[in-house]
Amino acid sequence: MSGGFVALAGLVEITSEAELRDLLGEPLPRVRDKARGALHEVDRQWLAASPFCLIATSAADGTCDVSPKGDPAGFTLVLDDRTIAIPERPGNRRADGFRNVLSNPHVGLIHFLPGRGDTLRINGRARLVREAPFFDDMVVRGHRPALAMVVEIDEIFHHCAKAFLRSGLWKPETWQPDSVPSRPQIAKLMERPEESLAELERYYGPRYAEHLY
Repeated sequence: MSGGFVALAGLVEITSEAELRDLLGEPLPRVRDKARGALHEVDRQWLAASPFCLIATSAADGTCDVSPKGDPAGFTLVLDDRTIAIPERPGNRRADGFRNVLSNPHVGLIHFLPGRGDTLRINGRARLVREAPFFDDMVVRGHRPALAMVVEIDEIFHHCAKAFLRSGLWKPETWQPDSVPSRPQIAKLMERPEESLAELERYYGPRYAEHLY
């Protein structure tokens, strides 16, 4: 509901940090103090091996977005000990996160390694660049990025694997990709009803991967 929360019966809301801490307790000092302001060599190794990250942004009015970014491992380019750059590839052109950055530069990133439960988290301030000398290092399959997000790191730290262990995310025996409609079926139902399912299945079929760059 725009402008406020929907009233739901039976909710007991938390409204202060003191109440939150009373419920959850205080973090251990080693957890509280683990954030750093610059890249460690291990962080560089992680970024060099990571093919995927999520970028969280918020506009000046507080509206939020989380966007996935993926490319061959090492796509996040380290510019110096406190600066990284992430290339942008062809997509749906909504640019939700980028539009947020234009009004509020603060971003949060999580970098993943497939099969690993721990993650690398980065919080910082971003800017968008349309050209830079390092674009030459971001060429994939002969294509330069349309733009890049340059992030100045405020804090960086490694996050534990508990969420991944609870979810069984990397365990193939827990995967149920057919438990919901297929991507062509979702497109037909919600986005492109004027097109036939056969047309959408062809669009999202094997040739879909031929147009990533």
